[in-house]
Amino acid sequence: MLRWFPLLLPSALAGCLFDEDPEVLRLSGETMGTTYNITVVGTDLDGDAMALAVTDSLASINAKMSNWDPSSEVSKFSASGDTQPVTISTEFAKVIAAANDVHAQSDGRFDVTLGPLIELWGFGPRKPEDPVPDDAAIAAALAYVGQDRLLMLDAEAGTLAKSDAAVGINLSAIAKGYGVDAVAATIEGFGVENYMVEIGGDLVTRGENDKGETWRIGIERPDASVQTVKLIVPVSDHGLATSGDYRNFFEQDGVRYSHIIDPTTGHPITHRTTSVTVVADDAMMADAWATALLVLGAEEGLKLAEEKELAAFFISRAAQDGVEPYIVQQSSDFAAILASQ
Repeated sequence: MLRWFPLLLPSALAGCLFDEDPEVLRLSGETMGTTYNITVVGTDLDGDAMALAVTDSLASINAKMSNWDPSSEVSKFSASGDTQPVTISTEFAKVIAAANDVHAQSDGRFDVTLGPLIELWGFGPRKPEDPVPDDAAIAAALAYVGQDRLLMLDAEAGTLAKSDAAVGINLSAIAKGYGVDAVAATIEGFGVENYMVEIGGDLVTRGENDKGETWRIGIERPDASVQTVKLIVPVSDHGLATSGDYRNFFEQDGVRYSHIIDPTTGHPITHRTTSVTVVADDAMMADAWATALLVLGAEEGLKLAEEKELAAFFISRAAQDGVEPYIVQQSSDFAAILASQ
């Protein structure tokens, strides 16, 4: 489902200053179970060629990273009963290496082997009457969670192995970001210097808009009942991603269970932080870090963001009802971005 229009996205403008009025090209469609939007500004843009290249790039990404396609590279690896090292694509290896980096730096709060816990807690085909898992079931699932001990990546040899045949990989918290970066590289292959690529809310920008201004991106207010903007952030030549717990959750016996699960405990998060936005050098790392920091919550996550010099913005639910139901906090690096406006 690919369409392109000579229009500007309402949420962000892309482009630069030209001697003549620039063309603005918009590509949009569906991928990875969500939608994508691309805005390109330049002159003499070949929209048909660019649209075809984007389609091919997205197809290649899905063929490697999709957990919904049983024939994808990651799905075949997860389904395999072999524990011997297997040769993997350069792209798959790059994503696993990045995931390993964030896993280590976040003390395991980011984990691509989280699948058994996701299924156990019912964020797959769950029914409302299904019981909350007990401690024994959580402990059994945790045996197959922990990428630092269950996955062995040999980057030099280009191989990946798992210590147990039952181990699987879920790339949902990093593959979108990688896809954004890959499509951005495709766009740059046409010599374009000013654009935005967005997939499911993860995005990367380059250059300036057609007014010679830095791109301005809206961070959503964490309210599933209405879509409104909480904050506008200037973003150029960086990736941005937001992770939130306010759209995918269930309630049982008066208790709210989020789909954001802490890999170190096996339980959904219980703190009040509901949304984390990260600005990073690329969308892949922004995607992974937004998830890791949301698992940690604002108190611990902000400490880690300062330590790692991450630009992070936290939105938490207020402890008591009041005029403003949310509390916002930001790292020093994120504050510096806002100050640059």
